[in-house]
Amino acid sequence: MEKEKRKFKVSQLLTLYFRKHQAKAPTSTGEPGADGNAAITTSGATETTLGNQPAESSAGTDDDIIKEINITHVVKEGSEKADASQFELLKVLGQGSFGKVFLVRKITPPDDNQLYAMKVLRKATLKVRDRVRTKMERDILADVNHPFVVKLHYAFQTEGKLYLILDFLRGGDLFTRLSKEVMFTEEDVKFYLAELALGLDHLHGLGIIYRDLKPENILLDEEGHIKLTDFGLCKEAIDHEKKAYSFCGTVEYMAPEVVNRQGHIHSADWWSFGVLMFEMLTGSLPFQGKDRKETMNLILKAKLGMPQFLSSEAQSLLRALFKRNPANRLASGADGAEEIKRHSFFSTIDWNKLFRREIKPPFKPAVARPDDTFYFDSEFTSRTPKDSPGVPPSAGAHQLFRGFSFVATAMLEEEGMEEVVQPTPHPVVQQLHGKNILFSDGYVYAVKVIDKTKTDPSEEIEILLRYGQHPNIITLKDVYDNGKQVYLVTELMRGGELLDRILKQKSFSEREASSVLYTITKTVENLPPRRGAWLLRAPAPLRRSTLLGRASAALHGPVFNKTPGQQATAAVSLGFDPLTRVTS
Repeated sequence: MEKEKRKFKVSQLLTLYFRKHQAKAPTSTGEPGADGNAAITTSGATETTLGNQPAESSAGTDDDIIKEINITHVVKEGSEKADASQFELLKVLGQGSFGKVFLVRKITPPDDNQLYAMKVLRKATLKVRDRVRTKMERDILADVNHPFVVKLHYAFQTEGKLYLILDFLRGGDLFTRLSKEVMFTEEDVKFYLAELALGLDHLHGLGIIYRDLKPENILLDEEGHIKLTDFGLCKEAIDHEKKAYSFCGTVEYMAPEVVNRQGHIHSADWWSFGVLMFEMLTGSLPFQGKDRKETMNLILKAKLGMPQFLSSEAQSLLRALFKRNPANRLASGADGAEEIKRHSFFSTIDWNKLFRREIKPPFKPAVARPDDTFYFDSEFTSRTPKDSPGVPPSAGAHQLFRGFSFVATAMLEEEGMEEVVQPTPHPVVQQLHGKNILFSDGYVYAVKVIDKTKTDPSEEIEILLRYGQHPNIITLKDVYDNGKQVYLVTELMRGGELLDRILKQKSFSEREASSVLYTITKTVENLPPRRGAWLLRAPAPLRRSTLLGRASAALHGPVFNKTPGQQATAAVSLGFDPLTRVTS
């Protein structure tokens, strides 16, 4: 069947239930439809309207008013719909009040063995507006195909649950990285903002206001490129002349017109873009009070405190984005994101190369294997993944999700993938990894067991993952976390520890000592710079040895005068304890 024949439009009447609000809401600027109700441009998310009132006026939960709203979207036709039995649960990536996000592996063709993130929502716990938001998220993701926006591969439902099968992005979210780094360099920020600008511009071109821009909703793929995710608060199908009125998003990132409910269009996203830029550059938010109310007042009235350590180009861009009058805000005009691209802050960006993902990201997540979840919260990843049956909602609520199921076009075009025959793993490997087979049978590895109640292993793991490709740094083969202990599987260094050689030989000749120190020094010199500093710790007996005096002179000379953070794990393979990070 030709590709064009795989598509069909589904137009359906969805019955939504709303409780009448006591106070009258501001009048919507949506054009009336043929039946006198607001036009289709106001359907979905929290912007679903009752007559000419925005949905915020009816942000209730139950059913005093019944209103029919026509929702039109494109659904790809193809083979049989997916279901939960086609996916193997591997780990829990996150959990909220409405449901969970799992790391899953597809176990049926044509994409068997492919890893995905599976977002599972319980219908019964979703309020009416949250149900509409979920339906909106599914519709937006089905229509969007962009290198910097997360891709929806499947969507399906059971009587009690909704399932979204999305890209699994191994690098975690930008918030996690920002928490570790505190703040980024301007070059780092420039890269992330440039990719983000292209993603937002694409959404705006489709008539979508994102409205919830924050580091938690920006994910990093295995190469370090960004992907926008979480479209539950987006406003779909709104043109630049029509405004949305609902109060949604994270308050610290809200534009003034969102806070005071004057109505907002796509320019509200560019204010949030500025907040994100400020946070990445300074490590703090531009407007943040002791509580929600004070924060809102600061957004509406406070003068921006501009850090003077920022470049003139960065300050100029921030001032252009933090215009309280949205009409004066950068990118609010007819040119949209082109105004962002032309700004001097982005003068070094080749936008065509950026779109083709040909510009190297400033940070590449260190992963040991395809299903590595190092950049996700271990509070969740250590849990046993379980998708319990959902309690069915009311029959009327179930109607909302008709047309929810979806199969991506790419899935329909793949045929006849060869079956991959996996060898039977060694029992020890199987104990650590279950069905994950990464090692040659019979090969010997070293396993270091760390008690998480006594030691935080995250720093050591990240160092080894990031720098383990160097010939003089021990290679981390795998990491297993059972919640209480972490197992680091590394190559086995059959030569033993340097300390054992020192104790056995009593002393080294100058030639032997210089050879060891030369290897350590050259290894550290070749490591990429890293924010902060590293303190090299050696075992106590080694500190009493003759070698330590020479090592100390060497290490505190040329090595520790390197760029802060260049001291990494070269010594690990020579018998030193892992490096400990300290503040520079």
